[in-house]
Amino acid sequence: MIDIFLPPIILVIVLVMIHAWFGKGVLQRGVIFTDLAIAQFAALGSAISLGYMHSEYMYILTLGFALLSAFLISVASHRELQLEAFIGILYVLGASGIMMVLADSAEGMEHFKALLATDILFTPLEDILYSTAIYALLALVIWKIYPLTHGFTKDLLFFAMLAITVTSSVQLAGVLVVFVLLVAPILLASMQKYFPVTLFAFAYGWFFSLCSIGVSYWFDLPTGYTIVFIGALLTLLGVMALSKNR
Repeated sequence: MIDIFLPPIILVIVLVMIHAWFGKGVLQRGVIFTDLAIAQFAALGSAISLGYMHSEYMYILTLGFALLSAFLISVASHRELQLEAFIGILYVLGASGIMMVLADSAEGMEHFKALLATDILFTPLEDILYSTAIYALLALVIWKIYPLTHGFTKDLLFFAMLAITVTSSVQLAGVLVVFVLLVAPILLASMQKYFPVTLFAFAYGWFFSLCSIGVSYWFDLPTGYTIVFIGALLTLLGVMALSKNR
């Protein structure tokens, strides 16, 4: 049984940690749906590889489209426009593009479902370790280089690192899982006053993710969607409990 649970446990521990940091930056910038927009563009690159190139150059296309969306959001964040609306348009552009690309593919809808939320119980350990190495390099950049940047350069570096993270995360866990791990832990953590925000976000994200893995196994449910459902449900209840009346 340890062979079944070890890879997804390692995966959610790593994903929660890296996404909690980016989630904090997203909340501070007030661009909550940035992750979804970048993830959809990453998924569009993956879909183009599957639909037109027989899965060749998948990582390059996925990363390329994610970086393109990150660059557009960075530029838009320094212009006079409704940034959330701009990001929403990017999201629907990517989502509709995926459906158009995969419309004539026999595996299209199955691939689309996998892009939304993957059954992470069966994620190969080698893929997890490879992505963990990428996250470790990003953590080094966050520690050493990111604090030295300012203005547009700082935003561009932040969104570029988020794009690189999302590129790996979408392939490992899916768009919706990435979004709930990015937003839910840090949102609830920011509303409580008793523990350090980042540590609380880690603990809370690990808690509902590991619980979801157990629930999905025992009740034979899709693991990715179970993480999204339980994480979203607990976060909604927690936010309502911690928030005050105006």
